[in-house]
Amino acid sequence: MPRTGRPRAFDTAAALRRARDIFWNAGYGGTSIQDLVDGLAVERGSLYAAFGDKRRLYLQAVQLYWSEYEAQLTEALGSVPLLPALREVLVLPAQLGAIATEPGSPHGCMMGNTVVELVPQDPEATALAHDSFTRFRSLVEDALREAQKRGEVSDAAPADVQAQLLLTLAQGTSLLSRSDADSERAIAAIDLALDGLRAVPAERRASGVRRR
Repeated sequence: MPRTGRPRAFDTAAALRRARDIFWNAGYGGTSIQDLVDGLAVERGSLYAAFGDKRRLYLQAVQLYWSEYEAQLTEALGSVPLLPALREVLVLPAQLGAIATEPGSPHGCMMGNTVVELVPQDPEATALAHDSFTRFRSLVEDALREAQKRGEVSDAAPADVQAQLLLTLAQGTSLLSRSDADSERAIAAIDLALDGLRAVPAERRASGVRRR
């Protein structure tokens, strides 16, 4: 008779979410297996059996983080007007930076943190970050192109370049939030960048031409 094995005594989905939060707070290098065992309240053997080693668990946690982030991003990109909704996504890393001193709180963008810690030394982490950032640019580019057609976003620059600007802004804000809790300054920079993307009304453009 085949052995079915002993069923796991914990919810792996809930455990993965908890592991994500532990890694997000302390980072890959700052989290030990014992931290995970204690934080997830599981036996070490059960942890290995469910997720593999620490590195495998971390990569799964990062994938979970990004899937949830992308769902939030996709929802925002479907909004009309686009820029106010997009602003809410972009200011999140700055807001997280403001609470990063609180015990157990997240620090910046977990994908950005992964780049800092594991890229380019870890090929799998490098591919994960590359694919995620490519996906960000593609989603944002499509939304910006539609907003350009509506006359909401300036077409002075191509949508793909604008999307790259916003990716750079999002990741830069995330990186700075790890050491600089000045969220007001970061949010002001985000607003400045978004104002630069805003389309200028036709009457203002015409007025500017006459003043020359």
